[in-house]
Amino acid sequence: MTSLNEYLVEKRAAVAAREARIEAGSLEAVPLSAQVGVEGRSGVRRIRIRDHQVVTDSPPDFAGYDLGPGSPELQLGILGSCLAHSYLIQAARLGVPLDSIDVAVSGQLDPRAGRPGFEAVPVSPHDLAYTVRIVSPASREAVAHLEAEVDRACPILNLLRAPQAVRGTVEHRAPEAPARAA
Repeated sequence: MTSLNEYLVEKRAAVAAREARIEAGSLEAVPLSAQVGVEGRSGVRRIRIRDHQVVTDSPPDFAGYDLGPGSPELQLGILGSCLAHSYLIQAARLGVPLDSIDVAVSGQLDPRAGRPGFEAVPVSPHDLAYTVRIVSPASREAVAHLEAEVDRACPILNLLRAPQAVRGTVEHRAPEAPARAA
């Protein structure tokens, strides 16, 4: 592979094959899962998804070691990654050539949120914004159509715009007592 457009040829074939499987009824909902463990003294969180791991941590002013992004930062990266991938998928599907694509995502997280005088400030990342930079010989109309298709189909963008209900449980157990010496 020497260019993004050569990759889009492969992507187009994969997208077409996937769409054919959907139409044939052989591709159904895929369950998603992640496991997160917290490591002893460091508090580092290891996210395990399939055969992959991502380390998240906090900055030093929050008792972290700065060994990875924090969860709010990772969320912005996830949005950017999903947007970039959605642009690739839709460009391949629509036949829009891309010389390059870059996504920048920003937001705010205010540590004072919810405290006296800051009750109206969200505790979640807010003021989210993104910029997609595309280099393409395609017409403005083709790129506008590409943008509309990404806007419709990007899963994380749509999740953030219309969040889902989240159910949760907490399972608690007492630590096991140490074995007594005989």
